[in-house]
Amino acid sequence: MNIVIGYDGTNESRNALNLAKFHAKAFNAKAFIVASLMGGKETLPSDIETFEHDLEYAQKFFEAESIPCEKHLLIRGMSPGEDLVQFAEDNRADEIIIGVRRRSKVGKLLFGSTAQYVILNSLCPVVTVR
Repeated sequence: MNIVIGYDGTNESRNALNLAKFHAKAFNAKAFIVASLMGGKETLPSDIETFEHDLEYAQKFFEAESIPCEKHLLIRGMSPGEDLVQFAEDNRADEIIIGVRRRSKVGKLLFGSTAQYVILNSLCPVVTVR
């Protein structure tokens, strides 16, 4: 079994790590920790460093429990939602786990909703965690 975890270093995504750890142990699964940045002028070198540091933390989280995992920082010019869905398809994921937070309708309109995109477009089950 393959589990993809959308990770951005927030408390919600850390909660997703906890659930993914539980699922990985229960189903003897491999974890793929995925972070996504748009790239280009919108992505600063400091953003990349921050995400790499966060992914290191997440990888150690799974390695401490002897759960096989890979970390991936995707900078492919895609939105985070598109990146997660495509990555899950490419790696034959059986499940995607993402953290969600409450946003106003205006916030969703202005910034979009990664979770909404993943839920509506994923070919595998998506589990959301707050």
